[in-house]
Amino acid sequence: MVHRMSDNPPEIDTDTQANGDESNDRIAKVLARAGVGSRREIERMIADGRISLHGRTLESPAIKISGIDGILVDGSPVAAPERTKLWRFHKRRGTLTTARDPEGRRTVFGDLPAHMGRVVTVGRLDMNTEGLLLLTNDGALARWLELPDTGLVRRYRVRVHGRVTDQQLAGLKDGITIDGTHYGAIDAALETAQKQGGANAWLTVAIREGKNREVRRVMEHLGLSVNRLIRVDYGPFSLGSLPAGGTAQVPEKQLRACLPDFFTDAPKTAGTPEKTHTPSRWAKAKKKNTVRPGYKRTRTRTTDGDTGQNRDTGRAARRRTRPRGDKK
Repeated sequence: MVHRMSDNPPEIDTDTQANGDESNDRIAKVLARAGVGSRREIERMIADGRISLHGRTLESPAIKISGIDGILVDGSPVAAPERTKLWRFHKRRGTLTTARDPEGRRTVFGDLPAHMGRVVTVGRLDMNTEGLLLLTNDGALARWLELPDTGLVRRYRVRVHGRVTDQQLAGLKDGITIDGTHYGAIDAALETAQKQGGANAWLTVAIREGKNREVRRVMEHLGLSVNRLIRVDYGPFSLGSLPAGGTAQVPEKQLRACLPDFFTDAPKTAGTPEKTHTPSRWAKAKKKNTVRPGYKRTRTRTTDGDTGQNRDTGRAARRRTRPRGDKK
């Protein structure tokens, strides 16, 4: 498709646009939200002269815009951003939470179906941690979910090697400082009483900040070695029975019900579509079936012309009168 450009395209004042309306967003952020690529990829595309605005090729990403009108990427218009979506993903142990790895190691994005499009992770799980990882197509939602101020609890099942006491775990409720880093309140408990002489124990650990390697560092501080770490909950979303490597989209109705503050208070920007109710997309309850399948038999009653009595000519009657051995 060839798009004719004006012989005298309008001048783009990057300084004016960069200091314009606060509701505007940088062009890299807007195009990233529309699924064109990551912000870094878009900045490289601008440097390569592949993006134009109102007929003029951009030379700098330092531009704020109020929408996608007039933007062309490789000569084609940009599709409008989709509504906010969230997926649950069961991260496998031994995979990296990154888009690309220079060493060629396996990443979580290699397990995702192509139809999901471009998504970002909500926080990270280290290579040897498994379990629930949230994915979204909305960077604003990802940042909101990650903020400690949001107060969402991250819950883990932790298998540790070493002797655990209730007194040790109770001391974490007021937080702990390790090597100058303070970790907030941690709720930790033994799942079952540790057997006498047992080498391993399973714990349930709940944190609210999600600092880098927080659970592992706290356990190491207690003299315990973590040999398995599984995230089972992130706020109102749970791993459930999702198989390793599996994904499941959170229904829109459930998403709005679980995160009302985000959809109510999050500011509308150029990088995200308006967050409105779309009940037409929500699943409808099935009508109650009052008749169980196979319960009602087909019966037909007619009047015998000779005797004046009713005769049953339905399926049951045909079975009763059919000669034995006749399977037709």
